[in-house]
Amino acid sequence: MHAGSCLCGAVKYEIRGDFQTAVYCHCSRCRKAGGSAFASNAVVATKDFVVVAGQEALKTFRTPAGVHRQFCSNCGSPIISFRESMPDVVRVRMGSIDTPLAKGPEAHIFVGSKAAWFEILDDLPQHAERP
Repeated sequence: MHAGSCLCGAVKYEIRGDFQTAVYCHCSRCRKAGGSAFASNAVVATKDFVVVAGQEALKTFRTPAGVHRQFCSNCGSPIISFRESMPDVVRVRMGSIDTPLAKGPEAHIFVGSKAAWFEILDDLPQHAERP
């Protein structure tokens, strides 16, 4: 099990299962949502992601394509995102996980649209889009 929280501590959650995968996402939407060159996302089963405190502080932004991004309304920390078309999984923002992780992301995705000013220097697999 893993535990996580937002920057101000209002939102606390638990991941009560294993990660399906974890990736660095370089798409423009993740860059905009996180304010950085990429997002570090762990895919977990929806049933395994449990908000244990601060549900009332979570706000959701929904895109026209049916992607929901949930964040703390107090400090703005991104917590999860999910797609209406994929209700069985959520993508947890790995920077919000408080417990130590045995390993990090396994690949880079959407490198075809990555920030021009960022250079990927590791040896992880790179995919132009979602594999």
